[in-house]
Amino acid sequence: MQDFLEAVIFGFKEIRHPLVMKFALVSGAAVTLFWLLVGLMFWDGIIAFSSSFIDLVPFSMIRSNAAWMLSTFLWFQLVLITFALIFAFGGNFIVERFSKERYASFSLFVFMGSALFWAAVWFVEGSMIHAEFVKLVTWLPFETIEKSLAALMGVYFIYNAIIVTMIFISSSFSSKILEEIRSTYHRYDDIIEDSEIKTLKYTLKDTAIFLVISIIAIPLLFIPVINFFVQMALWVWLVKDTFVFDSATMLMKDANKATFKEHRAALYGISLVTALFNFVPVFNLFGPFFGELAMYDYVRQLHRNKRLDS
Repeated sequence: MQDFLEAVIFGFKEIRHPLVMKFALVSGAAVTLFWLLVGLMFWDGIIAFSSSFIDLVPFSMIRSNAAWMLSTFLWFQLVLITFALIFAFGGNFIVERFSKERYASFSLFVFMGSALFWAAVWFVEGSMIHAEFVKLVTWLPFETIEKSLAALMGVYFIYNAIIVTMIFISSSFSSKILEEIRSTYHRYDDIIEDSEIKTLKYTLKDTAIFLVISIIAIPLLFIPVINFFVQMALWVWLVKDTFVFDSATMLMKDANKATFKEHRAALYGISLVTALFNFVPVFNLFGPFFGELAMYDYVRQLHRNKRLDS
């Protein structure tokens, strides 16, 4: 448990490293722009793909799921608006009080605080909010609900593509980022060189598996609550499988899944924390880097303390 907590703290601390923040923001902006352009180019095809599944779903389920997705969308917007208002009215005070490095870190904490505040509101009043959205979608013609839900599903596909691409990027550049942190703090001298090719092949395989399972599981995304757990399970699996292998490759000559059998709870715990980043737009760009850093630190502690199965 102590190793797990230390790894999570390490991850939160090191994503504030200037190189990590710069790389996450630049790569995140490029990836987001790319998938937005792809989405615009193939929007009609995406809507047609979503609609082909919606046609198979009962109206009552469509109505409930549309209400749930609209409720989630409203939560996202309130988080963004709260964040923007804090910096609009307190921007000068914040700039005067914080250095550039601390300003970036403070921005992340403000964003997370906004997300937690509105999550608490939804936890208390979620049923009422959902009921109001059910009334709203009931007043609309069926075709409008169908098209609206298809559009929301299209946005979901694009958002998921951004998340998966960021996981791929953080995995591909993990050793370089850790090398930079090592040169800054003069530690982590146990990284095995030239591990990028092995991790790249494994990450490509994991990404392909994730995409296939995601397509098969699309019908489950129309079932409220179940869709949340299905999506979380897929994200957690991708993060765990990818980042554990990355860390093992950088630290050990030979490692497999059996090596970490006794530590699965902590590995899934780190992956779960990483997946939670995905529910906050913009903040989701930092999630994969947090996961990569936290997972590396945890595996490194196990390896150095010789607590891994042989």
